[in-house]
Amino acid sequence: MHKIIVALLSTCGTVSVFAQDIEWPAYGGAPGGGHYSQASQITKDNVANLSQVWTHRSGDYVEGSQQLGEEQTEESSRTRPTNFIVTPIMVRGSLYYCTSYNRVFALDPATGEERWVFDPEVDMSQEGLTNCRAVSSWIDPVAPDAPCGHRIILGTLDARIIAIDGATGKRCPAFGRNGEVSLARGLTKHTGFEYSITSAPAIIGDLIISGAFVADSQRPDVPAGVVRAYNVRTGEFVWGWNPTHPDHPQADEIGTYTPGTTNVWSTISVDAERGLVIVPTGNSSPDYYGGDREGHLDYYSSSVVALDAATGKVAWNFQTVHHDIWDYDIPAQPTFVDLTINGVTRPAVVQVTKMGMTFVLDRETGEPLHPIEERPVPQEGAVIGEYLSPTQPFPVKPEPLHQLGMTPDDAWGLTFWDEGWCRDYLESIHTGPIYTPPSLKGTVYYPSPIGGNNWGTPAVDLDRKIMVANTNHMAMEVKLAPQDSCPEGLPFPQRGSRYCVIMKPIMSPLGAPCSPPPWATLAAVDLESGDILWQIPFGTLENMIPWPFYHFVDGGMQMGGPMVTAGGLIFIGAASDGYLRAHDIDTGAELWKAELPTTGNSVPMTYTYDGVQYVVIAAGGHFTSPMPAGDHIVAFRLTK
Repeated sequence: MHKIIVALLSTCGTVSVFAQDIEWPAYGGAPGGGHYSQASQITKDNVANLSQVWTHRSGDYVEGSQQLGEEQTEESSRTRPTNFIVTPIMVRGSLYYCTSYNRVFALDPATGEERWVFDPEVDMSQEGLTNCRAVSSWIDPVAPDAPCGHRIILGTLDARIIAIDGATGKRCPAFGRNGEVSLARGLTKHTGFEYSITSAPAIIGDLIISGAFVADSQRPDVPAGVVRAYNVRTGEFVWGWNPTHPDHPQADEIGTYTPGTTNVWSTISVDAERGLVIVPTGNSSPDYYGGDREGHLDYYSSSVVALDAATGKVAWNFQTVHHDIWDYDIPAQPTFVDLTINGVTRPAVVQVTKMGMTFVLDRETGEPLHPIEERPVPQEGAVIGEYLSPTQPFPVKPEPLHQLGMTPDDAWGLTFWDEGWCRDYLESIHTGPIYTPPSLKGTVYYPSPIGGNNWGTPAVDLDRKIMVANTNHMAMEVKLAPQDSCPEGLPFPQRGSRYCVIMKPIMSPLGAPCSPPPWATLAAVDLESGDILWQIPFGTLENMIPWPFYHFVDGGMQMGGPMVTAGGLIFIGAASDGYLRAHDIDTGAELWKAELPTTGNSVPMTYTYDGVQYVVIAAGGHFTSPMPAGDHIVAFRLTK
């Protein structure tokens, strides 16, 4: 039934000749992200007629009891709730997704019927995370219908890359050894939960490019954050880039990569036309104390770095935070769009951050397309041994999507009593503008280390040049403690440094955040002017507190991201109330919503199949969600 597909790569995705399907061929919808689709059958006028048409369940989930902030152990790995944050891809007439346990399913896009399932047999008792954001797809331009002519590329939690035949679900035996390569080679000794592939590898030409998640703040000599390239046909290693200072060796004489370097855990973007691989880097370990970091470890931390796809050499880099001790690593995929600013049209890369700041850079040079200023930041209150950057970069445009700092005057409460309690508490610790350093007394982080913006955002309407971003607005306290006084079981022990870190959200005795609502927003930004077009509270506290009290506060907690369509619609789950919503991109107005089985802490996607447009989202929860974990892939289409 299925015919050969001619892939027409563009910044808008891939359109196939099979039934004129509009595909979703990569995690971000395209190799340069954007979460954008040309599909326009669903419009503002008919979106109210969307109905659920199928659900697929894998069985790969644990409701569990372990929550954020508890120690990672082998036992807790078996009881911790799973995260299900995948975005399926749709290529060559099949829908592909990975589960929380790294199993891969191929589904019929119209019915959700299983075509095949592949099990990489990951020993989950050794893993601390259950994140699998997506699989990747490669089509052989010479022989697309040959065995393994279409390959699904899976990165696993136990640090393997596996090539799977897209038609059969079998391993591609010519790739590496028995269809896989191991990324453990070249790394220093580590435990299973310290090194995992959690984001889909990038594909450019015949290369697979992958970074990895490296466990935060465990010890200073965690495995290297090296980015590596492999031949997609053979699995042969091509190059590696370890983020050390250009004057410092990336590896020792036997090829072991220098440990402790910043990692690339989020999604990588590729520009095939320019031969560039653009990576978002994390910050160097340990996250919250940098006094012992050697200079070579900070050079590429919290940066957007462009690499030459053929060699892995740095083409340019731009650092968004200097000497990052706030865990403001770059969480989101660099997003490509062409912008006309001051009468000049340039290829841009748009980078959102945990600070709620958006950096708009020239994709070829890394130069800012909107002004960015180096401004003085707080220099008082750091712990003994720490040093601070005197300035930090602040974009003039676009405007920040988050308030940059907090004082006791910002305290909020459900009642006068708990508002007063919050004010007193904030007065007892360090507050101030963004980049106030962590302290022994405790310091407010606002934005917090979860954002601002995080891994699911942004979406960019490539025609309208509008960016859509969801933002968290919840304050956290970060407190350092000397190692000899650190309590047992901390999730961020920072072993080997002077200080451990104790972190918690700042909540009143009534359980409400001390930061003012809304605690989540959704915003649209004109990327060419840099202006915020609208910003609205996002989500509610429904399913968290009893009716009618959840109506009294706008904006609930969220984690996930949006996608946008040529029909002028934004689709987003993410909210803690467990709904999938559609918003008008021009006004922000909510046009439709549907209740999901649990929270959709993922990024939805869309495609057309046999002339019908579908919207699909993974609903399975996240460790930040108050609702139970699950394993649902849910599809909607117009039924009237």
